[in-house]
Order: sequence, then structure tokens, then C-alpha cells
Amino acid sequence: MSNEGNVRAVIDGILRGEILETFERYYSDDVVMTENGGDDRVGKDANRDYERAFVEGVQFHGAEVGRVLIDGDLAAVEWSFDLTPKGQSRVTQKQVAVQTWRDGKIVREDFYHG
Repeated sequence: MSNEGNVRAVIDGILRGEILETFERYYSDDVVMTENGGDDRVGKDANRDYERAFVEGVQFHGAEVGRVLIDGDLAAVEWSFDLTPKGQSRVTQKQVAVQTWRDGKIVREDFYHG
């Protein structure tokens, strides 16, 4: 599948609420992820734990996708998530995910949100 097809498959998986399943399928074993330029989380195990804690800490109501840019091995996806963090009020979280792809897997993903 092309990078464009893979990016679209990740988007579709997340829109279906299959965040962890999508992570398992499309993220490299050596993936590096960051939040707002913070410290790197290195490796699939560390990032799986982070993603699992996120999923278990919110009630996911849905998401919308804005602009999607794909240029070779790079992609950027604009997201708007509708969720309720445990013990808090329902919120809309907007973020941009910047991805680097290699061999059909995400090898780096940087999230930018406020």
C-alpha cells in the first residue's frame, strides 16, 4: 500500500475508535513519538503504554479530520477529538500529527496541541 493509503488507513482506524489496533498495525517497533516538542518516547513498548493510558483515561466520542498533507514519506494530519477525560468535563482537543513513514510503518510521530 502507498504512504497515502497507509495514512488514510490510520485515519479510518482512529475514526472508528480503533486507536490501539491501529497503533499495533501501523507503527514501527522503533517508533519515536513526542508531544509538543517534549522528550522523545522511544520504541513501540513505551509508546504503546502511553497510548493505552490515554485510551483508558478518556471516553472517546469521536473525531474529525481537517487538512491532510502527504509528501513522500512525510504526512501531517489535523485532528479534532471529542472526548471526556475521566473525572472531567467533555472537551474538544485539536492537534496536528506530523508523521514520518518507512516501509509502510510510522517511524516518528510528533503531536502539536494546545
